[in-house]
Amino acid sequence: MITVGCKIDEIRIDGNLHNLRNDLERYAALGMKGVEIPVHGVDAIKDGGLDRKRLAAVKEILQGFGFQYSVHSPNPLNLMDTADPHKHLAVFRASLEFAAAIGSRILVYHAGRFTPEETFGLPVIPTRDSEREKKLWAVERRMLRQMAHEFPRVVIGVENARPYLYHSPYCYGEKLDPLKRMVQEVDMPNVRLTLDVGHLNMAAQFYGFDLVRAAAEISNLLAHMHIHDNFGGTIYHSEKIQTHQIPFGRGDAHMPVGRGNVPFSTLLREILPSFSGMMIMELRSRYFGDLKESKTNLQQIIDSLTPPAETPGGSLMAQGLPS
Repeated sequence: MITVGCKIDEIRIDGNLHNLRNDLERYAALGMKGVEIPVHGVDAIKDGGLDRKRLAAVKEILQGFGFQYSVHSPNPLNLMDTADPHKHLAVFRASLEFAAAIGSRILVYHAGRFTPEETFGLPVIPTRDSEREKKLWAVERRMLRQMAHEFPRVVIGVENARPYLYHSPYCYGEKLDPLKRMVQEVDMPNVRLTLDVGHLNMAAQFYGFDLVRAAAEISNLLAHMHIHDNFGGTIYHSEKIQTHQIPFGRGDAHMPVGRGNVPFSTLLREILPSFSGMMIMELRSRYFGDLKESKTNLQQIIDSLTPPAETPGGSLMAQGLPS
């Protein structure tokens, strides 16, 4: 079964639980069935540990709604971090604790970065070191396996990354083949993939591969999806202003479905037969007033590809995911 939902934008709520409640009420009025909670957006993790008083306050709010929940771990979380790896592992564990506590079946984790985005602005020339990258790959694989053992009822959905001009390849997850290999090497039933279709559109144009074929080849490992639109153009990390990028079709725009050139119908035609899970629309706050349009467009595509007498995919159990 497919659950269409929307993320809570961590920048818009900025730790304010009153804003969280308001957004949830808005989503309920729009008929959303799923919501993705940014654990960092609700200030539930502080200095590597789960703030249990804050967790209780968040749970009280969430329990007042009938949504299915997923959780997004903090964006800077990087199991390949070398500056403070113990703190990153602690944040990862706290994110999983939070997900388990609110009843989420999915924790989204951005694939590890050999070169963290936070360092892009430093006055250094990025270089590739294959031996270093092999070691970091092994570290991430070990940590994912360890955390999957500790939290067997939460599915860790490793998310594909967007490319950047000048700094790519900075992350193995920019392409889906290495992402698939990481999950296969971890070899745990609760480590799967989160497919971000906007990131995929950018990577396909940047690297010159067929995004539909690439998505089809990882569909059997897919547990979760992020849905948003863009035109696929890659930018430098320093380009932040959407009004400057959109006229040129560049940037990770996070627009409503139908505003860009992501081939949703073709893509979902390949994925729907084997997918059961949440499709979370990840729209920027500038499109908060366009949620209904995006939901309607997405649902129409899903309905057009789903025969009335059938339901796409199966349960998480059918995919080999933990019940």
